[in-house]
Amino acid sequence: MPARFPSPAEELALHEQVTTGDPIAPVALYERFMDPATTALRRDLRCSEDEAYDSAIDAILIYLESPSLYDRNKGRLSTYLVAIAKRKAIDRIRSRTAERKREAAYAEIVELRATDPNDEMGVGIEAREIWQIVERQILSAGDRNALKLILAGERSTELLANALGMTGSTEDMQAEVKRNRDRLLKILERLGVSLGK
Repeated sequence: MPARFPSPAEELALHEQVTTGDPIAPVALYERFMDPATTALRRDLRCSEDEAYDSAIDAILIYLESPSLYDRNKGRLSTYLVAIAKRKAIDRIRSRTAERKREAAYAEIVELRATDPNDEMGVGIEAREIWQIVERQILSAGDRNALKLILAGERSTELLANALGMTGSTEDMQAEVKRNRDRLLKILERLGVSLGK
């Protein structure tokens, strides 16, 4: 037999217990309202068991925080609690729907950007071959270290200067680092590797 809300007289008695601060009232409220409220939410909104349960709990907690907001002249306590629970459940359903849309959009983007494993292997082989050519053409360890930083997208004057073995103030090194960076990029271009400056 499905759980039923308390009778109107029982609801008023529970409300009196809550407003007078009876320590048993929250437990009694939970026991009498949770099952029928979650059943109503699942039936009316077709939400999940968890969404219905969490929303019913929210409604009870909101009521317990401010029981004076409930006006017994406007309707039953069960109607008041279910109305709060429905608003909470609708928020959860909207949030779940939005999350699913975001996940679907993300999955679509990842799927579009995913590369063929054969292409990845080819890129890796090509990168190793290019680096072997670079090592044969650029004999200086400092130049190779600087080139690794440049290929990784590094633009810090200080880091590039350290890789090139330069010392001095940053202002003094800026022009020299730029000159060496341009020189290394020219070498890469001659080897058939093009990077933006």
